[in-house]
Amino acid sequence: MSAASISFPMLGDWSICPPNSFVLFGHTFYWYGVIIACGFLLAVAYCLRRCGQFGFSQDDLLDNLLVAVPLAIVGARVYYVVFYGHYTSFWDMCKIWEGGLAIYGGVIGAAIGVICVCRFKHISARAALDIAAFGLPIGQCVGRWGNFMNREAFGYETDIFCRMGLTLNGETMYVHPTFLYESLWNLAGFVGMHVLSKKVKKKFDGQYFLIYLAWYGLGRLWIEGLRADSLYLGDTGIRVSQLLAGVLCLAATVTLAVVLLGHRYDPAKLWANRAAGGKDDGDGEG
Repeated sequence: MSAASISFPMLGDWSICPPNSFVLFGHTFYWYGVIIACGFLLAVAYCLRRCGQFGFSQDDLLDNLLVAVPLAIVGARVYYVVFYGHYTSFWDMCKIWEGGLAIYGGVIGAAIGVICVCRFKHISARAALDIAAFGLPIGQCVGRWGNFMNREAFGYETDIFCRMGLTLNGETMYVHPTFLYESLWNLAGFVGMHVLSKKVKKKFDGQYFLIYLAWYGLGRLWIEGLRADSLYLGDTGIRVSQLLAGVLCLAATVTLAVVLLGHRYDPAKLWANRAAGGKDDGDGEG
């Protein structure tokens, strides 16, 4: 479908056919990779700007990235390979440039990397994951537009008002633009957490990471059910990412409720305040 024209009837009678690659200085670059890189850089820029409020230096953040990013790529690929299950050689499994990365595998790999680095440096992994919770939805929000350029990650055919048309060889099918649903869902999650972090005192380290897991899990639980390219758990008919999204959403929501209702706010226990010598500037983040 990479050559299909794209249209959105709700926006009028028009269509576009953007290329999925371009040539620069004699080299071919794919828009998918460029867009993913832009999302990553935006996420890093935001986190670098705010890491001090969570008790970390920019060097701490960059150290985490050096380990978390490679593990995120490995995790995303392993997740896809395990549940796709149609590879005949180890070399084929390694060809990530041909596609096949799963966001949940990336999140798991990145989280493992953050935990390892924080244990090595004797800093708070939960507080570091809080920073990551702001970067992840930024990267996902922007990165999903790489799927748009590739004409992938769309849903089943539909006649919903916001349907997306894909026209190839004179034939058009209208589908759920699930890439757009997820991009907007992540944007809403990021904006909500950003505002919350500015207006409400943080109660405990790990709070924003749990909010991210709950919010993204809720959205993915809905959106994954509309997708036409899901990975399944063997022959069970169960969508792997939908199942994982539901479990993580429920677990994160219950944990948040239990901790927030039963936790007595103590600013001195927050990593940001411990790192700053126990000082609290009134916003709960030191």
